Amino acid sequence: MRIEELDHLVLTVTDIDRTRAFYERVLGMESLVFGEGRHALMFGTQKLNLHEAGQEFEPKAAAPTPGSADLCFLTNSSMAEVVEHLEANSIEIIEGPVRRTGLPGR
Repeated sequence: MRIEELDHLVLTVTDIDRTRAFYERVLGMESLVFGEGRHALMFGTQKLNLHEAGQEFEPKAAAPTPGSADLCFLTNSSMAEVVEHLEANSIEIIEGPVRRTGLPGR
């Protein structure tokens, strides 16, 4: 067996509406409501499902914790454009821009 792609990733969050607003406004993702009132964020061919802490859907992680994920995204924008956009949206840059090791060849 060989895994080809990631279908979706689940983020446990404290507030779905605030999370959706941030990812839509700052990162340009599209909100999706599916199934029986479930929420997700779409970008490219990727999907982030959202679970609200204490109201997770089954099956779920053994110990779902808001804020425990560390996500790294790719963009075609220049670093100057990214910094300008984040600053325009009042997003604090804690460290960077700095080089990081990502996927092989990137």
